[in-house]
Amino acid sequence: MGALPPFEFDEKILGQGAEISRRLDQLRLENFPPDAKKTLRRFPMSEVAHYLGISPNNLKRLHLEGKGPEPLIAAAGRRFYTAEQMMELRHYLDKNGRSDAKKYVPFRKPGEKLQVVAVVNFKGGSGKTTTAAHLAQHLALTGHRVLVVDLDPQASLSALHGFQPELDGNPSLYDAIRYDDKRRPISDVILPTNFPLLEIIPANLELQEFEFDTPLSMQTSNEGKRFYSRLGRSLAEVDERFDVVVIDCPPQLGFLTLTALTASTSVLVTVHPQMLDLMSMSQFLLMLGNFVKSIREKGAPVKIDWLRYLITRFEPTDVPQTRMLGFMQTVLAEELLKNPMLKSTAISDAGLTKQTLYEVERKSFSRDTYDRAIEALDAVNFEVQGLIHRAWGRM
Repeated sequence: MGALPPFEFDEKILGQGAEISRRLDQLRLENFPPDAKKTLRRFPMSEVAHYLGISPNNLKRLHLEGKGPEPLIAAAGRRFYTAEQMMELRHYLDKNGRSDAKKYVPFRKPGEKLQVVAVVNFKGGSGKTTTAAHLAQHLALTGHRVLVVDLDPQASLSALHGFQPELDGNPSLYDAIRYDDKRRPISDVILPTNFPLLEIIPANLELQEFEFDTPLSMQTSNEGKRFYSRLGRSLAEVDERFDVVVIDCPPQLGFLTLTALTASTSVLVTVHPQMLDLMSMSQFLLMLGNFVKSIREKGAPVKIDWLRYLITRFEPTDVPQTRMLGFMQTVLAEELLKNPMLKSTAISDAGLTKQTLYEVERKSFSRDTYDRAIEALDAVNFEVQGLIHRAWGRM
């Protein structure tokens, strides 16, 4: 065999990256014609009732009485609603329900602070982005005004919402927290998604510049020394627009993660129940604790309402995983979410088409596979939603 031919490494990977981006954009255009924007499916009556918190019979009765929006009537009389109609139903029920009935529009009330949930882990592959995406969409489906922030320069969360940073040319959070005179209001970098109550700040590679700019600015200005306050100050500009902010942090403990944690009111740590992942998480927690302690001593207002650990990609039949779960239950006690996120081919298969499980049609999978995955997702997300409401003082 002959010697391998020499090549320019930078030119090769630049060319390969560009070609992958071009092919992905072709797939996006094929999946979301004609304007390459994501749409959202209609939701069956049972699913709508589930997220509204009423029975399917009550929802059917509203339609038969001519109240609320008109659903699409499909074969066998099945009723389907758009996400916009779900919002309309919420406002109708909130206005016309009994005075002692639960409120169907869970927007923040006066005195309830913006909830900022940071989803973090030092190790890639822990399900962090999947968790952040599904949590944000679930909160929107249950009536909350949500901003999801992609803080990972790899932009996987952005891709799930139909954005391709290297081709779209969209801004990122970097534009709102940079140190020079090109800084923009955060409202300029917020974009709509295909979920009516969900908006996003997508990511791009430029986010990484914040990691390089901050040490330089720390040497020359007070702005750099107070880097940890930049995201919190930016979010204050749009405080009244949202109920919850979900931040997908990068898988590293850098300045982006620290500024996200300083702005947060709660922290959700994702962890895969295996020994190496647990060892990695322990190191992450030690490093994080020391960093946060350091910036708190310098005046950073780190005030966390709750901290929880979420077991991800859990397989109940896997004996070593079950043992790891038992170990974590003894160590973390109340900080461990009661509901783990099960490993599911439905979630990974949906990701192949840049979709979440809340976006795909149930008929795309076997009924048992889909139902098992969506039940696990809802259990996790309703548990987190309960923590958010408790932070507001709601029972």
